[in-house]
Amino acid sequence: MFASLRYAGWQDRAGHYLRGLMLDGRRKSIQPMAARLRGPHEQALNHFVTNSPWDVTPVRRRIAERMNEALDDAAWAIDDTGLLKYGKASPCVARQYTGTAGKITNCQVAVSVSMVTETASCPVDWRLFLPEAWDPASPKASADVDQRRRRAQIPDTLGHRPKWRLALDMIDELLSWGLHPSALVADAGYGDAGEFRQALAERGIGYAVQVAHTITAYPLDVERTTVPYCGDGPYPKKIYRQPAPSVRDLILAAGPKAPRRVTWRDSSRRRAGRPVPMSSRFVFQRVRPAGPAIRSAHLGQDLPEAWLIAEWPTGEPEPVKYWLSNLPERTAKRTLIRLAKLRWRVEHDYREVKTGLGLDHYEGRV
Repeated sequence: MFASLRYAGWQDRAGHYLRGLMLDGRRKSIQPMAARLRGPHEQALNHFVTNSPWDVTPVRRRIAERMNEALDDAAWAIDDTGLLKYGKASPCVARQYTGTAGKITNCQVAVSVSMVTETASCPVDWRLFLPEAWDPASPKASADVDQRRRRAQIPDTLGHRPKWRLALDMIDELLSWGLHPSALVADAGYGDAGEFRQALAERGIGYAVQVAHTITAYPLDVERTTVPYCGDGPYPKKIYRQPAPSVRDLILAAGPKAPRRVTWRDSSRRRAGRPVPMSSRFVFQRVRPAGPAIRSAHLGQDLPEAWLIAEWPTGEPEPVKYWLSNLPERTAKRTLIRLAKLRWRVEHDYREVKTGLGLDHYEGRV
């Protein structure tokens, strides 16, 4: 993993740091780890992690290549996690929403790409989200933003970028290393961005991403039309003339008898010595997503088809979750649901790296 670290002592310090993360102990920050290791001096270890000018990219690349070899036919999962903080000195810390706390609180937010299967997963790339309060070009910048950026050693070239753009940066990095996912999964924080879905399609990546019920789409039977030519000016163009309904309205129009039960895998729970199957009721429709980003990318063309999937459990008055997927029409329903649900594997990763490897005690590089 650290073959690219060629300066004297760097590989040894990398090994010490990794052992410090894996040893038992409540805190996984530099000072307590150095005390447990009884090897490198705390100052030397801290300098290696925070100040030494070694390039993280070859290390990340080797991790990604190694996990791609180990995980057969892995999907890529996009997600983010909050690192709760008490002060305001840590880079990019701000009052912002995080699912870790389920509310707006003082935290850093890290965006990750994980390689995932149903039985194993691993984060392979990270970006630290820079809020607008840390961007001098933003009207929401804090009064002391320049001073805070200098202390945190944030380069002048880094500004605020939406999380979905950070995800695309990492996807492009992984693609440049010759890696490609079997599919990509993400929650609505990413799936709601039509620009993100369009960018995935342009890169030839199949996806199954969660979306909000307000996202719009046309049924397949809606066609572009023209109005009669009045004999003056340019000929009218063929366009979609009626407003696109929300995905919620499309599914509700299908009625409560539309859902079908799908079992996508066995759970870890057992009943009478056998694994309990994971199943629920779903509605499947072929639609044409119709957000502004999708329309702009297909001017003068029919909007591309996609799967609209809705989970409508028994007893619920309406669906509780929605997904869009650009996977082929012939894709098995069980495969669509397996991918849609696969993102939850990342929550296991975040829990493990926080409780076992001290991600939220982190003092180095993201």
